[in-house]
Amino acid sequence: MKNRLKEFREKFGLTQQQLGEIIGVSRQAINSIETEKYEPSIWLAYDISKVFHKSIEDIFLFEKSERKSRSQQSRGVV
Repeated sequence: MKNRLKEFREKFGLTQQQLGEIIGVSRQAINSIETEKYEPSIWLAYDISKVFHKSIEDIFLFEKSERKSRSQQSRGVV
């Protein structure tokens, strides 16, 4: 899933470490979300959206990504 997390994080002047501390995850988790290696749970996406006072849809773009989603990977979709 594509996202604008890095854009919003930088706009607010936060490092990956600082954002992770605010929402209770590691810097590595933030990096993985930003680089589309990890799709956050709905609850994590909600927590992130609240930090930036935006809707989930403003940050996470529900359009086709280069990477397969976890559901596609588990079903073996090519």
